[in-house]
Amino acid sequence: QVELVESGGGLVQAGGSLRLSCAASGLTFSNYGVGWFRQRPGKEREFVAGINWSAGTYYADSVKGRFTLSRENAKNTVYLQMNSLQSEDTAVYYCAAAWRARLAYGPRQYDLWGQGTQVTVSS
Repeated sequence: QVELVESGGGLVQAGGSLRLSCAASGLTFSNYGVGWFRQRPGKEREFVAGINWSAGTYYADSVKGRFTLSRENAKNTVYLQMNSLQSEDTAVYYCAAAWRARLAYGPRQYDLWGQGTQVTVSS
């Protein structure tokens, strides 16, 4: 069964950090580009960060310099390190995978999605 599972969300104070994980099963994650998206209440799902199958990374302007993506292919896992969190970062965060994607900013470019993990930043 092919599955993406996010973990690591929670409640943190403004200025704090969290590390989200996206673990894949049933596929070879290293063949996929992985994106992180977030959705705030009443808002559309928005791109946060992406890492392609050759480990190149790209970020939304709103998180550049604060968030860092990495991948550990041996564990079939991608990590999103989030530092200097702000109240505007409060959202449900989703990871998604797209076969051999190099640059994929739109949700429709992704084939597989996790169930999401809640991140709440208190001010």
